[in-house]
Amino acid sequence: MSLQQRSIFFLQLLALLISITSSIPNPNPEFPCQPPHLNSYPFCNTSLSITDRAQSLISLLTLEEKIHQLSNNASAIPRLGIPPYQWWSESLHGIASNGPGVSFDGRVKAATSFPQVLLTAASFNRTLWFKIGLAIGIEAKAMYNVGQAGLTFWAPNINIFRDPRWGRGQETPGEDPMVVSAYAVEFVKGFQGEPWRGSGNLRDRFGRKRALRGYNDEDDDRLMNSACCKHLIAYDLEKWMNFSRYSFDALVTRQDMEDSYEPPFRSCIQQGKASCLMCSYNAINGVPACARGDLLQKARNEWGFKGYITSDCDAVATIKEYQNYTRTDDDAVALVLKAGMDINCGTYLVRHTQTTIEEGKLQEKDIDRALLNLFSVQLRLGLFDGDPRKGQFGELGPQNVCTTEHKMLALEAARQGIVLLKNDNKFLPLNRNVVSSLAVIGPMANNISNMGGGYTGVPCEPMSFFKGLQGYVKEASFASGCSDVPCESDAGFNEAIRTAKKADFVIVVAGLDLSQETEDHDRVSLLLPGKQMDLLSSVAAASGKPIILVLTGGGPLDVSFAKGNPNIASILWVGYPGEAGGKALADVIFGDFNPGGRLPMTWYPESFTKVAMNDMHMRADPFRGFPGRTYRFYTGNRVYGFGQGLSYTNFTYKLLSAPRKLSLSRSFTGTSTNVGDMDGSHVVMLFSRAPKKIEGTPENQLIAFDRVHTSSYGSTETSILVNPCNHLSIVDQQGERILPLGEHVLTLGDLVHSVLIET
Repeated sequence: MSLQQRSIFFLQLLALLISITSSIPNPNPEFPCQPPHLNSYPFCNTSLSITDRAQSLISLLTLEEKIHQLSNNASAIPRLGIPPYQWWSESLHGIASNGPGVSFDGRVKAATSFPQVLLTAASFNRTLWFKIGLAIGIEAKAMYNVGQAGLTFWAPNINIFRDPRWGRGQETPGEDPMVVSAYAVEFVKGFQGEPWRGSGNLRDRFGRKRALRGYNDEDDDRLMNSACCKHLIAYDLEKWMNFSRYSFDALVTRQDMEDSYEPPFRSCIQQGKASCLMCSYNAINGVPACARGDLLQKARNEWGFKGYITSDCDAVATIKEYQNYTRTDDDAVALVLKAGMDINCGTYLVRHTQTTIEEGKLQEKDIDRALLNLFSVQLRLGLFDGDPRKGQFGELGPQNVCTTEHKMLALEAARQGIVLLKNDNKFLPLNRNVVSSLAVIGPMANNISNMGGGYTGVPCEPMSFFKGLQGYVKEASFASGCSDVPCESDAGFNEAIRTAKKADFVIVVAGLDLSQETEDHDRVSLLLPGKQMDLLSSVAAASGKPIILVLTGGGPLDVSFAKGNPNIASILWVGYPGEAGGKALADVIFGDFNPGGRLPMTWYPESFTKVAMNDMHMRADPFRGFPGRTYRFYTGNRVYGFGQGLSYTNFTYKLLSAPRKLSLSRSFTGTSTNVGDMDGSHVVMLFSRAPKKIEGTPENQLIAFDRVHTSSYGSTETSILVNPCNHLSIVDQQGERILPLGEHVLTLGDLVHSVLIET
């Protein structure tokens, strides 16, 4: 072949290669189904149903490609133009940096840090919960659009706060199943973008209907983001004595499962329409949670779950390595996939699924089932519709993160959640015209690092308690008293006392931080850590001034000494208040905001630590000296009770209409009157006590709540619809819900009303 012929041949070959490669999808695409190959595969065709598109994609994959989708870090499929995807992002009370799916190294440097969930729950305000979920959802989508977050977030945590020592109780909405359920519903609806779904059209962020190209009647299932209700189920122990969350077997009765542990998850799915569930590390009655096919299928078949089920991180590995439930890795893989789990956080399934199939313990159809759930959620998120930045939420970006609106919402959430527990002689609020100097004492008083609690990202504009209080007085002085929250030394006591003596008023910030309670760490005591109690008592005795005690942290504290100490005039619980906590506390102390929060959990005395934390029973058992758990079943003494919280004003209640007999749903209408000289919002709570016809009847249970605002010397009317089956029924020992006949006692504030349930 001559040189000229060779040149022509190579030119023709080059042209052929260019022609071939031009028809192959970009091997490193930013998004699936990007032009020029949009609609080149059926799974890119938006006119098809979600199910058809997902099944089409699955049919194109090799077994190896399928297996590499079973990890939170799903592999790319270059030949189909599909990039890798990270399923694990976190958004518990703001976009968090815990998961690998979120980065603050980019155009977005921070995100709004709302109060930790427990403090937000103390507001008992459904509207607020929804707004927070929506705000976090908008910031999540905005960060996704600039490549700094995924679209699948593993929040909220809706395990009930069963034991006061639990390190992650701070992440939950408290101890009451109904309150936890209500929070789950509102957060998930907001976060997943419910305002923009409905009637065959998505809605834009301003509420306008927007018809989208090619979409069909499945639009109602479309998602702005995906929320994940975790941890299924009966997970509320980290590390206590010889018990670890990785190997703990939670022994739960049918009665407790039905009326305490399951309700939040059922509501999260049925009403919130959550698109993800996470199965927990622990076993339940001898079977690992991720292998409990009965529970996972109950979620799908009875509760109507449409989404994917992920394991907690490395929870599949723990089945063999910590719980010794299976003999081999292959057995663990087969067990969870056949049970209904879809994806493993970690690499366990990627490493062991191939051999599991080769040994005949698993079939390819079991993987296809999981992939159908996974791809369906991705399709509902619009991940296979081309560049999402050109879609419905494409305009969201850095300008939608840390907005003035969101920062004000974080402030409002902190204000509404703060609980006033003691206020002798109406010591608070302070008059800024009278206070010329203020001493602020305590290791958390001038520290912003743990203001948000666990699962926190980078806050927009964090403000310490000291900084917030400085804005209200001419002179403010700070002394830590203790070098840190564990407070193992009294070396700083003298400085704290000197600082207190020089000031007109003294605030001591005490309590907990993440060194005391966090993931993988439970408390062993309910007392203030280390020498904090000594610090507070020393300052109170030496200063000669009434002390304002501010308590931080999520776990309940036994502060009986402070409750009964006349030198401590006021006690406030501020939890982990988020980036606006400093401003919120100052607003409450100086009366610019009237506190109305209520405790979402019981505060037990230190003697409760004698109760075994691994005992999962809720109901009291006097024969073995077991006092029960949560306000619904606890029979012992309390430091402060569930639902407790004061205001700077007083409220009275009056029933306007309340039936004496009840067979169908009826409205109970009443008024709450503000009989003080300060406007304020407060929480209306309706409790029910059923006749004790069966063993294990709750001592009391909340059946309705609402947060209302009432002007000074004004009244607000509230109507509560009571459905006997939903609100007055209880659960028997077999786990069956029944409605006891007879007198049911309802309480609203100090009002008591009886209703008769007849056949």
